[in-house]
Amino acid sequence: QLQLVESGGGLVQPWESLRLSCAASGFILDYYVIAWFRQAAVKERERVSCINRSRTYINYADSVKGRFTISTDSAKNTVDLQMNSLKPEDTAVYYCAAVSSYGLCTAIKYDFWGRGTQVTFSS
Repeated sequence: QLQLVESGGGLVQPWESLRLSCAASGFILDYYVIAWFRQAAVKERERVSCINRSRTYINYADSVKGRFTISTDSAKNTVDLQMNSLKPEDTAVYYCAAVSSYGLCTAIKYDFWGRGTQVTFSS
């Protein structure tokens, strides 16, 4: 079966770092456009970062530029999101998504989605 499973979320403090990982099963991520999305309470889902199929183009939302980094690992069949200098506004459920496409990762619809992993700031 085709599946994406996120991990690495949890409780963090402002300015701490966190690394999210998305593991694919049933298909090879090397042949897919991949993206990380997030959705906070009462907010619309937004694309945080994406990378095209050939891994030659990467896009980041303005709100995370310079702080987040997307990366892929062919051997592990995973995609990670390194999150540095975390801010309260980064609190959200983070999702990884994928689609088999040669298009720009910023202009396509994603077919496969993980269930999400929660990133929450402790009180």
